Amino acid sequence: MRLDRRRLLVLAAGAVALPAYTRNAVADDYPSRPVHIIVGFAPGSASDIAARLIAQALSERLGQQFVVDNKPGAGSNIATEFAVRSTPDGYTLLYASPPNAINATLYDNLNYNFLRDMAPVASIIKTPFVMEVNLDVPAKTVPEFIAYAKANSGKVYMATIGPGSAQHLYGEYFKMLTGIAMEPVHYRGAASALTDLIAGRVQVMFDVVVSSISYIRSGQVRPLAVTTATRQDVLPGIPTVGESVPGFEAAGWQGICVPAATPAAIVAKLNQTVNTALADPALKAKLSNLGGQLFVSSPAEFGKFIAEETEKWGKVVKAANVKAE
Repeated sequence: MRLDRRRLLVLAAGAVALPAYTRNAVADDYPSRPVHIIVGFAPGSASDIAARLIAQALSERLGQQFVVDNKPGAGSNIATEFAVRSTPDGYTLLYASPPNAINATLYDNLNYNFLRDMAPVASIIKTPFVMEVNLDVPAKTVPEFIAYAKANSGKVYMATIGPGSAQHLYGEYFKMLTGIAMEPVHYRGAASALTDLIAGRVQVMFDVVVSSISYIRSGQVRPLAVTTATRQDVLPGIPTVGESVPGFEAAGWQGICVPAATPAAIVAKLNQTVNTALADPALKAKLSNLGGQLFVSSPAEFGKFIAEETEKWGKVVKAANVKAE
């Protein structure tokens, strides 16, 4: 049977349009059942609280329940591997954060490659850290602290919440750029680390602003600088570390990723919905109360950011010879 040219063109046009129609149909139908957001930390953690706010916002806008599932352990590796092994259909999301960039170098035996096996969806917030000292430390500025540390080599102890934690690596990064010596002392959580900082058992800590702000306001610890590229309204008058140490910039971050083979149309729909939610003044206020600054991006921009973070902190892990415990 011969087909005339006009009929052939019609059939060809239909063949081209079909994949686009299929993609749009996938996005239109999504989500048709509850979606799970996997969090690698315990309930009540900063990531958990923010994830629940995002889950509520997505539920309201997409008409299906978004459920937070906590799978803590191994520096978020348990949650990440669960997400990596999940069906790439948009019904399992990972709430990503700095350990996903750090662990790529910190751990030698991961069963996945985060940059290869997970796809970025949407960034949500960045969280500033603060460099703070015990009140008995005479330094009131970053340059004064550097001079103090050089004059007291071997006597300056830095609190962290574990080897390879952001608190640890931000301090190691500071050491690399300044040439000073600080001995890390690892704790199981920020509360016990701050207790020893206040008591003077350790002299300095790089901590999330939201967990230290009450101690700063009550005068129990002294803030020297924030770690972000710009000053923070929550700590008026406090400079950035980078103003004294050129090139220093560090911040926590949070966002959503999915298994790499998840349909692009679903990724796009989730990104658009998250970014719309982040424009809601009510949600913005709640995230700000957690010490977060809005971090809005496209999937490609978020992916570039994660790759840069992975490279940056990988260099610090290697230079400081940090090992996971």
